[in-house]
Amino acid sequence: MNFALILFLLTVVTGAAWFADRLVLRRRREAHGRDPWWVEYGASFFPVFLAVFLLRSFLVEPFKIPSGSMIPTLLVGDFILVNKYAYGIRLPIVNVKIIEVGAPKRGDVMVFRYPEDPSLDYIKRVVGLPGDRVEVRNKRITINGTEIPARPDGEYLHKDRMYYTPKFAETLGTVEHAILIEPEAPPFVSHVTPFPFQDRCLYNNEGVSCEVPPGHYFMMGDNRDASSDSRVWGFVPEANIVGRAFLIWFNFGDLGRVGFFK
Repeated sequence: MNFALILFLLTVVTGAAWFADRLVLRRRREAHGRDPWWVEYGASFFPVFLAVFLLRSFLVEPFKIPSGSMIPTLLVGDFILVNKYAYGIRLPIVNVKIIEVGAPKRGDVMVFRYPEDPSLDYIKRVVGLPGDRVEVRNKRITINGTEIPARPDGEYLHKDRMYYTPKFAETLGTVEHAILIEPEAPPFVSHVTPFPFQDRCLYNNEGVSCEVPPGHYFMMGDNRDASSDSRVWGFVPEANIVGRAFLIWFNFGDLGRVGFFK
């Protein structure tokens, strides 16, 4: 469901009722009584729809985490806020950038439109920038020949299934964040779907090595062995970017999770 389009249409329809009421129907109402119900309700809801549309399109947008690919940073059921202007001001609906503000950085948690189905929003961490050589070999990341630091940081308890996974503190750019690595999971990518610029990637038993094309990004989930990401379906084009996730604002099962995250 394209909620942005639905909200836009509601704003247009109620706006038409609001303008009709202000420019034409107000005089008739003063002379003959009340307007039709659709004009009265439309004019009343227009300011609300307009405020929500502008806020959601240009400032922040709420999302709900649907999967465990970003555990332990984000859990299933987390409600998050996404900064819509961090990477540039974009026209709503068509998602075309009109004002340059900034660009994604390594380590950012970014929401984007899934390249294989742009109607779906995905969330992953930015690992590779345009022009980078990203290697994921034996579950360790190397970018442009430099291995990304990752130190052991205890274990993470999956409360839904009551088992532990080794946790590491990884540093991408200036961001230190937690990742999970299953020691028994194979290092190679078991399933790859065809994607643009696939000839820039080399797969083998140790993992994958890719050269990120201009205007694209290499994304990975923090739950490394339980994430379908750029290793599987390829690069994220700049045109698919939605914004930078920065805040958990609610979780029905754990109010203690509310706050900023890295």
